[in-house]
Amino acid sequence: MKKLVASGRTVEEAVRNGLNEWGVGQDRVNVLVLEQPSKGLFGLFGAKEAKVELELKPDGVEEAMTFLREVTGAMDLTVGIEKLDEREHTQLNLTGSELGMLIGRRGQTLDALQYLTNIVANRHSDKHLRIVLDAEQFRERRRQTLEALSERMAERVMRTRKEVVLEPMSSQERKIIHARLQTHPRVRTYSQGDEPNRCIVIALK
Repeated sequence: MKKLVASGRTVEEAVRNGLNEWGVGQDRVNVLVLEQPSKGLFGLFGAKEAKVELELKPDGVEEAMTFLREVTGAMDLTVGIEKLDEREHTQLNLTGSELGMLIGRRGQTLDALQYLTNIVANRHSDKHLRIVLDAEQFRERRRQTLEALSERMAERVMRTRKEVVLEPMSSQERKIIHARLQTHPRVRTYSQGDEPNRCIVIALK
């Protein structure tokens, strides 16, 4: 746990000095008063300043970003991390060159890294955090690919009148397929199998 001792003429000033040194708000710290201020003899001699100890509360997202820097550093990759606070999650976008090895085949490495990042973030947070990890806009490109695939497979089902079983996908990717075809007038979708081999079936209504 990161700690800092700060002093000032009053307890409030000591806390403020400590917060300024870290550049954080008071909601990010626990405060322990070590010494109250005293005026000293005749208000002149032996005066003591207030002394406080600030303890930085853990921040799940910051810990997650530190974890990602350590992992990518161990892989000899120079990676930037852009943080975006969305309504239901925090998105961390990885930027840099040669990020293909972080993405992996169909995003499997990125998904695994996202899973580990969420574990780290929630270990250091007193509220549940959901972190979405992206690299080189892979998530958006993958979404477009899956939506196009779902349309093509729906056409095949209507043409052949036979259901189509897609390859196993993560729950996130299955949601994209389900959402794309949920209002389709002639086909329906459902999932079958167990993780990690759970897949989507597209069939006639």
